[in-house]
Amino acid sequence: MSKPQVTNAMRLLTQARIPFTPLYYDLGGEEFSGEAVCRALGADERASFKTLCARGERRGVAVFVVPISGALDLKLAAQALGDKAVSLTLVKELNALTGYERGGVSPVGMKKRYPTFIDRSAADFERIRISGGQKGVSLEVNPNALAHYLNAAFAPLV
Repeated sequence: MSKPQVTNAMRLLTQARIPFTPLYYDLGGEEFSGEAVCRALGADERASFKTLCARGERRGVAVFVVPISGALDLKLAAQALGDKAVSLTLVKELNALTGYERGGVSPVGMKKRYPTFIDRSAADFERIRISGGQKGVSLEVNPNALAHYLNAAFAPLV
């Protein structure tokens, strides 16, 4: 697979002087999933994270970065956000909210800065993998540097 152009997420991390390693993959026709990406990269699922958008009853849209093998616990997400309840946004809303398509949603470089929460398990790793902003690209980054850049909080989310 030829390397795609630099993504917006890469450009922003570079500007912020946050070290990252781009990882490129090709699923070869396999259905897209976080687990398939880990297989393609030969990566540990425990250190691989997906980015989900949810909407709080009162606080609006928020971003949650959770392990790819886990499911966002909506009650824990609401607690982290300080809201009564949250629900996942619809896939058809992703591009309008984030500027990204399903499978390429990165917590870095969204159209707007939303309150962001990273599952506390990320802090157990020196580096984690997140989406690079498009299918076929992952970024390996220090979770503390990422949290600082995003003004994100670590919280139990799964």
